[in-house]
Formats: sequence, structure tokens, C-alpha cells
Amino acid sequence: MKKLLRIHQSSGMHWVGNGFPVRSVIEYNGLGRELSPFLLLDYAAPYQFPPGNERRGVTGHPHKGFETVTVAYQGELEHRDSSGGGGKIGAGDVQWMTAGNGIVHEEFHSQDFTRKGGTLQMVQLWVNLRAKDKSAKPGYQTLLNAQIPKVLLAQDAGTVRVIAGEYGGRKGTAKTFTPINLWDVNLRAGKSAELPLPDGHTTTFLVLSGEVVVNGERDAREGDLAIFARTGDSIAVKAKMDAKLLVIDGEPIDEAIVAYGPFVMNTQEEIQQAVRDYQSGRMGHIGS
Repeated sequence: MKKLLRIHQSSGMHWVGNGFPVRSVIEYNGLGRELSPFLLLDYAAPYQFPPGNERRGVTGHPHKGFETVTVAYQGELEHRDSSGGGGKIGAGDVQWMTAGNGIVHEEFHSQDFTRKGGTLQMVQLWVNLRAKDKSAKPGYQTLLNAQIPKVLLAQDAGTVRVIAGEYGGRKGTAKTFTPINLWDVNLRAGKSAELPLPDGHTTTFLVLSGEVVVNGERDAREGDLAIFARTGDSIAVKAKMDAKLLVIDGEPIDEAIVAYGPFVMNTQEEIQQAVRDYQSGRMGHIGS
């Protein structure tokens, strides 16, 4: 079993644009240097938006050198980018964007959600790319809830939704550059599960709701991040009440990280080139 190293509590809430009230759970100059290949994790806890007409979200901005993964739990988002990708995601849907060699994108609440108002809850994860993949062609995957496999846990303990990787013989639909397991785990109150995860991988999970006991040792509550040692092949959780977890697991990338704003590269020179590429329009334009 992977040893529980610690329970990390996320930062206070701040706004990304005018549409996303998030807590930074992982930041690339902090835990992101320990939890490779994961660079950043922003958690937007449930937040009630009133009905309105103002477009809420983030206007066009660049990324280079990694992937962004947005999991929607409540509310609706609309996305457009310079690769031609885009679409709308709602509860249970996922968008997986490869910034690769450079992309410009925007994210807003959907028009319907803006007009009607409602609760928004989502997670955005940044996944690093190896140096050889940072020049990959930008791309976009929409993973609809209906396409994401769901596996029943033993003894009626709950379910695992396999966004990426594999669980119980079912493979997630996300195409990834490095081996990654990304699972939504729903546990019923009083039930336990031992989740198999690869030896040597970085393993962590975010508590989205409820409360669990981790490896029989420590409690973790909503907004907490449980961080494990890489050695071992499983983790154990028991739900003190109905609980939902986002399990994040991946093969580490043993390469230098040089980050500046929306760019994550391997050298300072590559960061400077990324800035020039964006300023000169080489990352394209939304709608182009």
C-alpha cells in the first residue's frame, strides 16, 4: 500500500476571470514540483450564480507546453480555441485540451447557464508534457458523461468513473501522452474500497464532498488533497459519510520545469520563445 504522506489543504478562494471562483490546491511553483506530471489543480467549489446577461468567464489567453483538463460537476461551460476545437460541457462532462506547441483559448459560462443562473462546480488540472511532446500539435477532446465508463465497486461500496487510464478492466476514453489514471470515485457512507494504482506513480486525490478515512489513519474532508508516496500499489479509503473523490495518478516526468504564467517549458530560453510566439500570433487566433 502507498504510504500517506500528508493531507494538504487548499488556499483561500480567488477569482479566475469573472466566472470561476477557485481554490488553488496545486501550484506549479509549489506542490507541482513534487507531484509530477501534475502542475496545477484549481477547484471551484459549489458556487451559486444569479441569473444574468453578462458573459462570465475568461477571455482569450495562451498556453504552451502542457494539457488542461476541466471536469464539470455542476453548471455549463463553453470553450473555443485557436486549433478549431470547442464545444459545451455540462455536469459529468470533461474537456481535455492539449496546448502542446501553443494555443489560444477562451472559457465562459454557457449562454443558458448565464441566463438562468445556477450552481457551478468544477476542477481544472494541468498535466505536464515531456520535452519531446511540448511541440505536439494543439488539440481538444470533449469527453461526454455518457461516453465515460463507470465501474461498480465491490460490496456495493460505490462507483468509479474512468475518465483516463483503466479501472476494473474498463479504459477511459481520454487520449493521454503519458500514463495517467483520472477517476471520479463515489463512496457510500460506511463503505470501504482499496483502489489499485501503479507502483512508482505519483498518486493523490481531492475530496469533492463528504469525508473519508485515508489508509485507516487520517480524515480528509471537502477541499483536502491526500498525497501518497510513489512506492506501493494501492490506497485505501473509507467513507464516514457519502463522499466523492477525484483520484489523480500518473507516471512522473523527470525533467526540469520552468514556468511563467500560462507557459510551462524546460528552459528559460523556451519560455522567452513562447512569449514571442504568442505576441507574434504564431499560436493562432480563436476562430481562425
